[in-house]
Amino acid sequence: MKHHPNMAGRSKFLCAWTMVALMACAPLAHTGGLEGVQMATDDRLQLPGWWPTKGTASRAEFAGSETCAQCHSQKARTQPHTPMANASTRAADSAALRSHPQLTFSLPPFTYQIAHKENVAVYSVSNGRNTASAPLGWAFGLGEAGQTYIFQRAGTFYESRLSYYRALDGLDFTPGAPRTPSSTVEDALGRRMLYSGETRRCFGCHNTASTVSSRFDPSRMIPGVTCEACHGPGAKHAALMKAGQSEAGLASILNPARLNPADLVDFCGACHRTFMDVGLSRTFGILNLRFQPYRLERSRCWKNDPLITCLTCHDPHMPRVRDLAAYNDKCLGCHGSGAASAHRPPKSCSASASSCVSCHMPKYDMPGMHFKFTDHFIRIVRDGDSYVD
Repeated sequence: MKHHPNMAGRSKFLCAWTMVALMACAPLAHTGGLEGVQMATDDRLQLPGWWPTKGTASRAEFAGSETCAQCHSQKARTQPHTPMANASTRAADSAALRSHPQLTFSLPPFTYQIAHKENVAVYSVSNGRNTASAPLGWAFGLGEAGQTYIFQRAGTFYESRLSYYRALDGLDFTPGAPRTPSSTVEDALGRRMLYSGETRRCFGCHNTASTVSSRFDPSRMIPGVTCEACHGPGAKHAALMKAGQSEAGLASILNPARLNPADLVDFCGACHRTFMDVGLSRTFGILNLRFQPYRLERSRCWKNDPLITCLTCHDPHMPRVRDLAAYNDKCLGCHGSGAASAHRPPKSCSASASSCVSCHMPKYDMPGMHFKFTDHFIRIVRDGDSYVD
């Protein structure tokens, strides 16, 4: 795997074999990471402090968004309308399914159906002789591109073989699902999530507090990515602030915006995949397009000072900005004619002072997903250039 230079121009990759040795001599950040050191998410989760998807806190330590809203009313009004807040919902509440009382799909000899009726979404498959079915439990994904469903059979979690895609306004194969007919109707329903770690990760990135006290327990989780998924459990923070102990209260909660750039991008990468996560999983080619932190860290904008992070362009408390022109000011802050840098000034664009994103962050089709995703590898892209891994 290629080394990626950090702020000081030295590689700061960390593998699991060297983590213990580094922990002995490096100070721990509040997040439980080694400050400024890019790491794999699994390694981050082993360290003290809060990190997204960390499931060591008890359920009682989570206060819920309603408590957060008592002091943070402005953010509480807008955050529920973000893609993160809507990353998961009960399947029965899915807008895509509620607007389609019946969805069907055929893969001979099997016929698939999702029927939404009386606040229940039932997923079934039949070969004309036998039928297997299950009530869908959860819908993962906002639905802008698509939505995948999770269900249980005999206490085991399954990922639906079919997903809803907005571009089709219908069903097609879930990414990664085999397109060949299954041997039985039961196998045709979906993929068994074989080990608890996979289930915990899926639920952990789409929900809040699905794993508590190191135990996976979706029965009391908070649907979607809410305040405490990123800021950490807030019951102690709320109690201290209410008691007037503001210094202790502020120290008991995490503000990711105060992390240094390497930690912050890894923080978002806990669900969106860090540079290290992608390298360790050996996800090459167009399949790594959706891993925005990995793509961002390949950019010269990341490698040169001042480093940009996810928060440079995205406010997780606000709905996603869809007007591409709105991002121009972010780019021109460094690349405008009057931009200055502590080291070397970035070059101004010779082509245009607008539509920066449409040229330098092109969109590509993801195989099987019926959607164009924005490439966060910021670079000069010329006509005819293919996807750059």
